[in-house]
Amino acid sequence: MFLKSSAASSSPEGRTPKRRPAKTGRRSPLATASLLLVGLLTTGGAYALFSSTATADESTTSAASQQSIDEGQKLFASNCATCHGLAADGTGEGPSLIGVGAASVDFQVGTGRMPMAANGPQAEEKPTQFTDDQVYDLAAYVASLAPGPAIPDEEYLQADGDTTNGAELFRINCAMCHNVAGAGGALTEGKYAPALDGVSGAHIYEAMLTGPQNMPVFNDLNLSPQDKADVITYLKYLENNPSPGGFELGSLGPVAEGLFIWIFGLGAIVAVTIWLTARSN
Repeated sequence: MFLKSSAASSSPEGRTPKRRPAKTGRRSPLATASLLLVGLLTTGGAYALFSSTATADESTTSAASQQSIDEGQKLFASNCATCHGLAADGTGEGPSLIGVGAASVDFQVGTGRMPMAANGPQAEEKPTQFTDDQVYDLAAYVASLAPGPAIPDEEYLQADGDTTNGAELFRINCAMCHNVAGAGGALTEGKYAPALDGVSGAHIYEAMLTGPQNMPVFNDLNLSPQDKADVITYLKYLENNPSPGGFELGSLGPVAEGLFIWIFGLGAIVAVTIWLTARSN
């Protein structure tokens, strides 16, 4: 009763005062539509400007690539199609090149192994018949036929990696054919692993990536790009630093060293023995 009488006495005529409607803070529908329109116009204009610039850059790049592909196709037709077919799908004289990628072409043609001078157990390195631009065009054409390994980035070819890791990887994966010092070695049926002295970093990388001749393929799951860079670093270290043990004897290992001792050392002992015997007589 006390509460009722107090509430009633607090307002005139005993009625409860009406509450004012709270401010909702809502904008006018026209303001919202205007903001949306401005946002759409700004976003659309920025996108149109960016896409036009990107399209122009992409069209220029595509035109340059297409020009290289066209030139490469002409070179391929006149120099390679006899063995590999006009469509590069292979013949009885040469394998298909579809899917081998630009790296394989850059290695084989850039080292002069292709075109082959004559059929044999394996293609031998010789002076290349093409300029660097022509090799690039041939690689671009073959790469356009199907996806394949690309020419490696320059960052992996600088021979500035981990020499110790490269030496370990080379001993595990490569030394059984190429010799621990990269001096090369004989294989079966007239084949051989070539010496790696003087081979460019790009061609070493591409050989690991594509597995030419009798060489296995070391893709990025076997040896990462940095591992390949470390192997290149090790080989360039051997190339640029003299043997700490003196005369290398072809870097052919203990067999060559033992043969040297057997022939010259034992020969010297026999010669001294004969001289002493002749003198005493």
